Amino acid sequence: MPVSTPGVQNYSKDKKVGEGTYAVVYVGKQIHSNRRIAIKEIKTGLFKDGLDMSAIREVKYLQELRHINVIELIDVFMSQDNNLNLVLEFLPCDLEVLIKDQSVVFKSADIKLWLLMTLRGLHHCHRNFILHRDLKPNNLLLAPDGQLKIADFGLARAFGNANEDFTPKVVTRWYRAPELLFGAKHYTGAVDMWAVGIIFAELMLRTPYLPGKDDLDQLDVTFKALGTPTEQIWPNVSSLPMYNALRVYPPPSRQELRNRFSAATEKALDLMISMTQLDPARRCDLNLALMHEYFTESPLATEPEDLPTIGKDTGEDKRRKVG
Repeated sequence: MPVSTPGVQNYSKDKKVGEGTYAVVYVGKQIHSNRRIAIKEIKTGLFKDGLDMSAIREVKYLQELRHINVIELIDVFMSQDNNLNLVLEFLPCDLEVLIKDQSVVFKSADIKLWLLMTLRGLHHCHRNFILHRDLKPNNLLLAPDGQLKIADFGLARAFGNANEDFTPKVVTRWYRAPELLFGAKHYTGAVDMWAVGIIFAELMLRTPYLPGKDDLDQLDVTFKALGTPTEQIWPNVSSLPMYNALRVYPPPSRQELRNRFSAATEKALDLMISMTQLDPARRCDLNLALMHEYFTESPLATEPEDLPTIGKDTGEDKRRKVG
């Protein structure tokens, strides 16, 4: 994990824009170029051994993943207080902000492009054997030119060893795949695909699709919307650790889904259904998703520069508002 030593002199931290338990995020500048950047400072002193493995993984994966739809890691340096600093491209907006702002109009072609860019970025991650494990709208950042970037690889893990156990306590609850809710320790990139399917639904609804209040309620909300899994539709599901006697809900009819997603085309509905199959083995994979007819039907995806966004010029503006 190469770390630049003079980095602290190369960048300025101008404004704190976010803080969590283990990290602080600043907006700043690259001194020599005046380029606007984001700096994620990880508080290493809070960890018993100096630096959390998730921080090391995040740096490692971002150094490996170079793609237009993955956030760019520009540099890494240690500050004078021995905190690890990740210098990232500055992205003024995330998808959650746009979804919540009802004054911003979404065209069906906009949704198509946001989904396409998410799938392309995720395909690059999986092709490099990296599970993201925390896909959600506020981890999908938007550049002023319209490009969507997958960000926050703090929960990401490399995969490929069939015998390796993973923790099921990943992915923000509303986007957590049913195998994770059932406590599975062996899982695949299908957990990321589920999350993208739920984000796709949220883009169409402009409201969270499966908003559970806690882990048990999340199971109930999920199965009420999509049906309770049985051995017939998901072989061996009853052997998962957290599978108990569940309230039995029938799978929704096509018409029920059509009523809820009234603006969706049949092909959009087909793709969403294939991405949110309860059985991970039956869930659509990334190659099939990217080749789906939804992306070639009219209207075609919006051009990136024509997408609604925030911060194109000032960091404050929104484009394509109602009226």
